[in-house]
Amino acid sequence: QVQLVESGGGLAQTGGSLRLSCAASGSTFSGYILGWFRQAPGKEREFVAAIHWSGGMTYYANSVKGRFTISRDNAKNTVYLQMDSLKPEDTAVYYCAARTGRYYFTNLERSETYDYWGRGTQVTVSS
Repeated sequence: QVQLVESGGGLAQTGGSLRLSCAASGSTFSGYILGWFRQAPGKEREFVAAIHWSGGMTYYANSVKGRFTISRDNAKNTVYLQMDSLKPEDTAVYYCAARTGRYYFTNLERSETYDYWGRGTQVTVSS
């Protein structure tokens, strides 16, 4: 069973940093895409970043480019989201997600293409 467990959320000030972790288990994740999504109160879930587990290719939402960095440690079965220069609008519940490689490295922003989801971790950025 594929399981994804997020951690590292918390409170940060504007301009500060947080590092989220996603512990993945239940698969070798070879060929998988691992992604981060977020959902703010009253808004739909939106794409943040994605990484190809095997090849390491990354893709970011325009809203976080230059501020967030997605990475993975294959040996630790962990995906990270380093968040720098945080803004109040980054406040949301952040979810780790995974999908198999049937879509290749396309449609990365579409939440419906992901097969597995964590339960989320809260990130709050004060102004």
